[in-house]
Amino acid sequence: MIDSVKNIFSIPDLRKRVLFTLAVLGVYRIGSAIPTPGVNTEALQLLVEQAGNTMFGLYNMFSGGNLAQATIFALGIMPYISASIIIQLLTVVWPYLERLSKEGELGRRKITQYTRYGTIGLCLVQATAIAIFLERQTNVGGLPLVYEPGWSFRLMTVITLTAGTAFIMWLGEQITERGVGNGMSLIIFAGIVVGLPTAVLTTMEQMRSGAIGLFTLIALAVLMVATIGAVVFIERGQRRVNVQYAKRVVGRKMYGGTSTHIPLKVNTGGVIPVIFASSIIAMPATAATAFPVGGWVTAVTDQLTNGMPLYYLMFMGGIIFFAYFYTAIIFNPDDVAENMRKHGGFVPGIRPGKRTAEHIDTILTRITFVGSIYLALVAVMPDVMISGFRADAVPVIGDTLYNALPGFITNGLGVTFYFGGTSLLIIVGVSMDTVQQVESQLLMRHYDGFMKKTRIKGRRG
Repeated sequence: MIDSVKNIFSIPDLRKRVLFTLAVLGVYRIGSAIPTPGVNTEALQLLVEQAGNTMFGLYNMFSGGNLAQATIFALGIMPYISASIIIQLLTVVWPYLERLSKEGELGRRKITQYTRYGTIGLCLVQATAIAIFLERQTNVGGLPLVYEPGWSFRLMTVITLTAGTAFIMWLGEQITERGVGNGMSLIIFAGIVVGLPTAVLTTMEQMRSGAIGLFTLIALAVLMVATIGAVVFIERGQRRVNVQYAKRVVGRKMYGGTSTHIPLKVNTGGVIPVIFASSIIAMPATAATAFPVGGWVTAVTDQLTNGMPLYYLMFMGGIIFFAYFYTAIIFNPDDVAENMRKHGGFVPGIRPGKRTAEHIDTILTRITFVGSIYLALVAVMPDVMISGFRADAVPVIGDTLYNALPGFITNGLGVTFYFGGTSLLIIVGVSMDTVQQVESQLLMRHYDGFMKKTRIKGRRG
C-alpha cells in the first residue's frame, strides 16, 4: 500500500493530477465557509433540524451541510444532478437529443452544454424558492431568520446561490479533465466525508457519557465493516454474458473469431434510485410545511417519519421501482443486440436480433431485482439503527410483531453515527472508481498498483 502511494508521486503527470484534484477540493471546502449575506445561520440550524425529513434535509446532505450553514454553495451539486437526470430522460423521448447521443464526441459536448443550461435554470428556480421560504420563516426558536427581507434579499440570494453552484460545476469539470476521478462525484464525496470526524467524536462522547455501551459500539463497528464489505462486493458484482464474433475475410486479412463478454452490473442504477425515492418520499413532508399544523397534515407527516412502517414500505418500494426504471433508461438491450448483429457478434446458443435482446433483458431483469433489494436494505438500515422500527404501528399484527422482534430493532440503538444509506453508497462507489482510475494509470506506466493480488492472478491465468 505504501509503495503504491509512493509510485503515484513518482510519476510526474499522475502526481500533478492528484495534487490538482486535492487543491480543487480544498478550494471547494474554503467556499463552504463563506456565508450568504442576510441570513441568520443560528436560526437556520434550528430550521434544518426541524425539517430533517423534508427536501430541505435531503438537499443539505448533498450540499455537504452547506445549506444548513447558508453558504454560497448552499445548493451544492444537486441542481447539476437533477439536470443530468432530466436530460437523460429527455434523450429517450426527444428524437433530437436521441440523435445527439449517437453522434459521438460532438453530440456529447452539446448534451453537456444543455445540461449546464438546465443546471443554471434549476438553480434560479431553487434559489428563488429557498429565498421566499426563508423569508416566510419569521420566527425560528425566537430568532429572526432573515435580517432584512424583501426583493433585495431575494435577488442577492438568487445571484449568490446560482453563482456558487455554477462555480462548483466548473470545479467538477476541471477535476474530470485535469485531475483524477469524476469531478462531480468527488465534490459530493468531499461534502459527505467532511462530517465523518464529527460523527466519530460524537459517538465516542456518547460512549463516555454512558448513552451507549461498549457492546453496542462494538456491534456497530462490526455491522459497519460488514455493510461496507457487502457494498463493495455488490458494486463490483457482474453478470457476464458471453459473446462470440464470427470470422470474416476482407481482402487478405481475417477479422473476428474472438470471444468476449458483456458485463452487466448487479447495481446498474448506482445511487440514483435511492436519490429518486428519497426525493419522492420527502415531497409530502415538504408540502405539509405550507399548511397549518394539525389534522390531516400531522397525520400524514407522522406516518412518513423515520421508524414508521408506511415510511419504510414506500421508501423501499420506491427504490425497487426506480432501480428498474433507471436501468431501463440507461441500458437498452435492443441497441446492444443490434450492434452485436452489425459486427457479426452473437451469444452462443441464442439467435441474433430479437432473441438476443430478450435474453439480455431477462438476465438484466433478474440481476436488477437483486440489486434493488440490496439498495433498499442499505438505504433503510441506518434509519432502523437510529430510530428503530415501529412494529406496533403495523395494522392487525402490530403488537405481536413488536413483542417478537428484538429490542435493538424496535427501539433502535440511538446512535447518531451514520454508516449506510445514500452516504455510504456514494463514499464507497466514488472511492472504488477513483482507485481504479489511479490503478489504471499506474499499470499503464508499469508500476505496481493497489490490487496486486488480483492482477497477479490474472497474469498467471
